[in-house]
Amino acid sequence: MAEIHQIEDQGQYLLDKLGDSILAVEIANIELTVKVAPESVVKILTFMRDDVNCEYTQLMDVCGVDFPERERRFDVVYHLLSMKQNTRARVTIETDEATPVPSVCSVFSSAAWFEREAWDLYGIFFSGHPDLRRILTDYGFEGHPLRKDFPLTGYVEVRYDDEQKRVVYEPVKLTQEFRNFDFLSPWEGMQQQLPGDEKVNLEEPREEANEA
Repeated sequence: MAEIHQIEDQGQYLLDKLGDSILAVEIANIELTVKVAPESVVKILTFMRDDVNCEYTQLMDVCGVDFPERERRFDVVYHLLSMKQNTRARVTIETDEATPVPSVCSVFSSAAWFEREAWDLYGIFFSGHPDLRRILTDYGFEGHPLRKDFPLTGYVEVRYDDEQKRVVYEPVKLTQEFRNFDFLSPWEGMQQQLPGDEKVNLEEPREEANEA
């Protein structure tokens, strides 16, 4: 496991080499986080892969994070591993629903499926991707299910129609509407007086126990 001073030195090294392209460098849980602008992500990842003092040769994952309250609601997070340095790092960028993010397939071929997943589940568009299609949901699926404003029931449901002998899509139909409770927890639901409660007068002072 890398020491904290090694991570700090590497963060400073990246700032010295690519300071104009880096927005911020942070260290959390003994891992380096590099925040960059979307247009710089290909340059940053190429440098971190090829530079002898970095050698982050493995892209472990590309994932999305949704912050609906922000103007640029999505973070795209690239998780990197350096076997040579025995360190991990993440590169993050911010984007919105309409702004494309440059694909990094030319830097890491493993990014192809990761970017397809981020497109499928979040709707993050990657420009220059060779085959940006859905990868987990069906081709006729509507919306992007990991967005926080996506309904839990979805928009359509799928079933096999025995008469048509094919799979059909229909609007979601709930056999029972969601129930709304007027109390915060089940323990607050019982408001009526229980048998025997009428014998208790809480306003009377307690009698002191007789001393032995």
